[in-house]
Amino acid sequence: MVLTPLTFIWNLWNFKTRKWKIIGSILPTLTLIGILIIGPLRIAFSSTAWKTQTVIYQNGHLNFKKVEFQMQDVGALGYNKRTVEVIYLTDLFMIVIPVEKDIHERIEWIKVDQEINELGLKFP
Repeated sequence: MVLTPLTFIWNLWNFKTRKWKIIGSILPTLTLIGILIIGPLRIAFSSTAWKTQTVIYQNGHLNFKKVEFQMQDVGALGYNKRTVEVIYLTDLFMIVIPVEKDIHERIEWIKVDQEINELGLKFP
């Protein structure tokens, strides 16, 4: 977000011909417009990861499939919360799918309610 205006100014100052000044200013201008449309706060806070607070359900057939309650710290704005189905491919890679409404009625899911608390929040 900071480098876009600097790149724009550098391109206008560094390039000698009008043609290259226009070509060099197109990408920074489009990037700046994209940042303004999406919103700088949304971009800044999207960099924080979702942390697992509770494992609600475990798949009875596949140990790497779980339904988890997750939270994301967004600084002074509080926390985002979601409940998702997570398929762990490795410790670092996973597939996240929105959870279905009737998940508690399906027989392959076993209720475990295991506290993980990756954010380190302390509740009374």
